[in-house]
Amino acid sequence: MSKNTIIFSSSLGKKFVMSLTGLFLCSFLIVHLGGNIALFTSKNTFNEYTKFMTSNPVIRFMEIILVLGFLTHIVDAILLYVRNKNASDTKYVFDKKKSSISSRSMALTGSFILFFLIVHLRSFWYEYKFGEVIYSVDSNGNQIKDMYDIVTSSFESPIYSLFYVSAVILLGIHLNHGFQSAFLSLGLRHKKYTPFVSLIGKLFSFTITLGFISFPIYFCLKNFNLW
Repeated sequence: MSKNTIIFSSSLGKKFVMSLTGLFLCSFLIVHLGGNIALFTSKNTFNEYTKFMTSNPVIRFMEIILVLGFLTHIVDAILLYVRNKNASDTKYVFDKKKSSISSRSMALTGSFILFFLIVHLRSFWYEYKFGEVIYSVDSNGNQIKDMYDIVTSSFESPIYSLFYVSAVILLGIHLNHGFQSAFLSLGLRHKKYTPFVSLIGKLFSFTITLGFISFPIYFCLKNFNLW
């Protein structure tokens, strides 16, 4: 077994990889949130954005990298969880007063986020690719799949919107600890900069949470003529 294999198969190595993939997935959330803002502009704008994201070859290649990033992050998290459970008879003891709720619930929030991801892909990506999608006309007069209709139809359901909002709040809790922990696992710990990283982590998780829950809330209220 090579030195690199030993390093990356260790707990520290897995935490290092999970930190890198976690930060990569954070960058995806920023891009995803930025693109979804088109929902607030117009139907055509969002549909044309969706068509670009699903047909551009560079974006399609990045989708493969994204999937690999997700899988690596998930598998590493599972392996670390199992390893910690089976480590030894001496249990890991921590002071709950010194640990945050987000740090103690990473496994729980991560599991729910994975479940949400599967439902989310089924509701949007699968429907767009393989469902009976209606078509609309873009600004050039061409027919394109109406992703806007899929999204708004889902968010007009109070049940789905509640599920979505709940999942995004748990995602925010997961990010709050994960963002800060990633820098520590990468060895970027400094008494001068760590508080700043902690602040950025809180702002990032709050922005992502607020941004994504705004979509279902907006369309759900709009459906009931409350907006």
